[in-house]
Amino acid sequence: MKTTKKIAAGIIAASVLISSAFAKKGGKSADYPKKGITVICPWGAGGGTDAILRALCSTAEKYLGTTITVENKTGGAGAIGHAAIKNARPDGYTVGMITFELNSLPQQGLIDFTYADFDPLIRVNADAATLTVGKNEPYNTVQEFVDYCKAHPGEVSIGNSAPGSVWHIGAGLLADQAGIKVKHIPFEGAAGAVTAVAGGHIQAVTVSLAEVKSQYDAGNVKVLGIMAAKRPEAYPNVKTFKEQGYNIEYATWRGLALPKGVDPAIKAKLVEAFTKAENDPTFIATAKNLNQTLAYQNPQDFAAFLKSNYEAVTKTMKSIGLID
Repeated sequence: MKTTKKIAAGIIAASVLISSAFAKKGGKSADYPKKGITVICPWGAGGGTDAILRALCSTAEKYLGTTITVENKTGGAGAIGHAAIKNARPDGYTVGMITFELNSLPQQGLIDFTYADFDPLIRVNADAATLTVGKNEPYNTVQEFVDYCKAHPGEVSIGNSAPGSVWHIGAGLLADQAGIKVKHIPFEGAAGAVTAVAGGHIQAVTVSLAEVKSQYDAGNVKVLGIMAAKRPEAYPNVKTFKEQGYNIEYATWRGLALPKGVDPAIKAKLVEAFTKAENDPTFIATAKNLNQTLAYQNPQDFAAFLKSNYEAVTKTMKSIGLID
């Protein structure tokens, strides 16, 4: 009888513990979010990444029912911000925008983690690089720029968003394909590089059209070409590189991710909210106004893309001598 009572008591106790565990887990996701959410941006305020992220978060607030604060953690060519996302507490209250650099920093030994150390939410957008120069520069086409660089080897400065970043690799790809020698000038994000070219401090940048839009609209810079398959809808006069004799297509990408270990139910809520925000007419209009190309992918497709992109970027970096 005593043995039977002990077994029964054990079963009851185990049931209580299991029920409590389920209730606790369910409770965590059922009342999520109970407070504001922080989204880490690895790049500086004013750049293309910051602009599209703030627009997306502003729209997503109404679907999550809480405030979303964008926090810029810059430095190390994106390394500091990406590390902050990876190392954040996995409670769903810290999300991050991961960018192309996550797939170019590991090969250079600048970070000791890869895309595989994150839990992807959605891919947000993808934007092609441009060749943009100051308004007073003596070249008006890609070919004229190349000819000038060949006549003045090592004299032309091209700004980028940090060593080993997407736009550094883009500039390196251009130099390699065109057979020119240039000076690569690093900045912490594209915004500083664009300001420098508009002010005449450097000659060119290889950043997205979205990032040069305001200076281009103001007439402070010239866009000589875009590394895309077709001309941008909003700027049909901007020719592609291919139209100008250079078979170069190259683009950055941005997406949202979590640190590993977030409750799947919480992740599902975040995916749902940010997916709705991505498809919201207000956000779509804002992205179009920013001249950023939306390129949504769900968590599974984004995860597959991260793997294939990492492999492609590694191959490109080897081809232009950034890594052995």
